[in-house]
Formats: sequence, structure tokens, C-alpha cells
Amino acid sequence: MKEIKIPELAESITEGTIAEWLVKKGDKIEKGDPVVELETDKVNVEVNSDFAGVITEIVSQEGDDVEVGDVIAKLDENGEAGGDSSQEEEAPKEEKKEAPSKKEEPKESPKEEKKEEQSSKGKQDVIASPAARKRARELNIDLSTISTRDPLGRVRPEDVDAAAKGGNEKKEDKPTKKEAAKNDDKTEFEKPVERIKMSRRRQTIAKRLVEVQHESAMLTTFNEVDMTAVMNLRSKRKDNFLKKHDVKLGFMSFFTKAVVGALKEFPLINSEIQGNELVLKKFYDIGIAVSTDDGLVVPVVRDADRLDFAGVESEISNLGQKAKNKELQMNDLQGGTFTITNGGTFGSMLSTPILNAPQVGILGMHNIVKRAMVMPDDSIEVRPMMYLALSYDHRVVDGKEAVQFLVRIKQLLEDPYDLLLEG
Repeated sequence: MKEIKIPELAESITEGTIAEWLVKKGDKIEKGDPVVELETDKVNVEVNSDFAGVITEIVSQEGDDVEVGDVIAKLDENGEAGGDSSQEEEAPKEEKKEAPSKKEEPKESPKEEKKEEQSSKGKQDVIASPAARKRARELNIDLSTISTRDPLGRVRPEDVDAAAKGGNEKKEDKPTKKEAAKNDDKTEFEKPVERIKMSRRRQTIAKRLVEVQHESAMLTTFNEVDMTAVMNLRSKRKDNFLKKHDVKLGFMSFFTKAVVGALKEFPLINSEIQGNELVLKKFYDIGIAVSTDDGLVVPVVRDADRLDFAGVESEISNLGQKAKNKELQMNDLQGGTFTITNGGTFGSMLSTPILNAPQVGILGMHNIVKRAMVMPDDSIEVRPMMYLALSYDHRVVDGKEAVQFLVRIKQLLEDPYDLLLEG
């Protein structure tokens, strides 16, 4: 009998939740076949079997939380598909053989029969050897009340004898402080409500967002950018750009290149704190926040400074598609140095984005709105304007640098031809 365990997933991931079983009890599998889909903090991964054989037992069910090294299923290398080689099926047969005849006992009422059936079913759910089941019947002991020292949880005859002496019965589990606290947090409502278990990813997002606000000195500064030049340039070049590169020219490439240009001038915003040290990163891996049905993910455009506009747009398009199809891998999400989030796609006019730790800066884009603006010659024109928000960690970045950084992004976007030349 072989055990299928949760393997090492990644350096920062030690646990997950069973999202979906890809096999069922009795299925025959080959070595390397995927058996279960595991939901982790960041992505869903498939766990493959290290052995070939027949699944004899599913230990962890869908929705169960598991850790690296946990046994989630058992497999018989010599079993046949559709069969079950476990001893659990042998026990009921033996019970049937030794059951008293109808002549020896009076006929039970329907209620008593139903109660007996439920009790019998509960006993069969316990993993026990046939000898242990026989001994439990002789001593009139409920198997479900017996604790065992067997690492697999199987009840043995000596466990039954110990229980008969009163020294090995299961004690009622008292709720832990953690469980009690959870129950205390629940509010009962007089009107109808629906309780939905948060997915592991949503729990992680919630936990980390709170941690960031507790562990960093987060501050946000704002500015606005006139999008006229970017929109005119995009309008002129988008058709030729699509024909030449087979990808659309969007706004994200302009913002990504502007961020890279500004980070080169203000390197502290491209850093992170590690203990008592400040790590200045000499590379520019830009995270692009993507909203999915399961929550926000931030895939990373690697070496954005080395990519041209087409390269940036292609990477963003590919990562966005992978996020929607739940095909992102761990290396797609790790190691970003700065993040861009675009709430404008949902109509947001202004917001204060939360840092993506351990990064010390995040840029928030918003929707483009036509507003009356006073021009340098005091004339008034209607211009497409966007509010920008830069949230930063004040432990690393001073207000002066943050404001200048955002002003530099504004300048690069309002004169985007320099970006094209650099790209």
C-alpha cells in the first residue's frame, strides 16, 4: 500500500485546500498522473501521483485544508480498477455471519431498527481489523469510542481490550481557544443570511492587506495627468501597431514604461526592507494587478526596462489570459519590484491603493474623465484627465521623493514621444 502525499510546492507555500479530486476510489492511475487540484494562496496546482496502481482510499475531502507532507490518498500497486482491497469490506461480512438469528431475539420496532442501522454504519466507518470488530462485539463496546495508537488510525484487538478496562476510551474534544474565538466572532441574525466559506486565496488576501497596513508606514500622494498626448499617439499608431506586432496598443505599456523611467531616477522606490538592510534592486520587474473571479492576482512583467512597447503589451496580454484561465504558475507571481493597479477599468475616479508587500510603492490608475482645464495661456479647454495615486512606505521613501516620482510619471505621460524613443 502506497501513500499519496502533498509534495513541496514552493518556498513560501506550506499548505493549501483540496479544490477538486481528479480521481475517485477504485480508479487505476499511472505514475505521474494528476490526482487532485490544490488551491494555494496564489495559484491552483495539480498534485501528481508518484506511483501507479488503484486508489483504495481518499483520506482528505474537497474543501479540507492540508499541509505539505499530509497523506491525502492511498494506493494499491497490485490492485485492480474498480476493486477495493481494504479490509473495511471484510468486516461487515463477518458481522453478518455472526449476527444472532431472528429466533433468538424478539423483532425490534422500526425506530429501534433505524437506530441500530445508524449505529452499525458508524462502526463500519471506523478503520478496524476484523479481529478487533469481533472483540468489540463480544465486549459490547462501540468502536467509534475507542482511541488507538496506530499511526494510520486502525483499531486493533489490544485497543479494544484497553477500552474495556476503561483506560483507552476517547475523551470528548473540548473546543480550543482558537475555535472558541471563531465561534465568538459569529453574529447571529434574526433575518435570513447566507454564510459562504472564504476561499484560501481570499483569506490570504485579507490577511496580507491587514498585515501591510500594520507593518508599514503607508501614505498616498496624488496628482493628475493630461492624457491628450497619449490618446492622440495611440489613435495614430494603434492600427499599424496591431498589424506589425499582432497585439493591441493599450494604455498599460505607456504607464509601465513611464514607471520604469521614473524608478531609474528614484531608486529607493524600487527597493524593499530586509531586517536592518535596505535592498536597492537594479532590475525592473513590474507587477500588473489583475482582477479574477477568485480575487486579485499580480503577475509580473519581467525586465520591463528591456522590453519595447510591443513586448510589454504582449506580456501583459499573456499574463492576463493566464490569470483568467487559472493557468498562472508560481514564477509568474513572484519577485515583483513595483506594482501598477488600474481601478479605472471599473470606473474608479480616485482611490488609495494598498502596498503589495514587500514592495514600497504602488501606482494607482483611474478612469479618464473630460474636464475643463485652464491652459498656460489662461484659455480653457476640455481635456481627458486621469487622477494618479502613489502609495508608498514612508519608512523608506520621503514625501519629497514620492511627489517628485509621481510628477516625473506625469511628465513622461504628457510627452510620451520620449518613451517611444527609449522603448
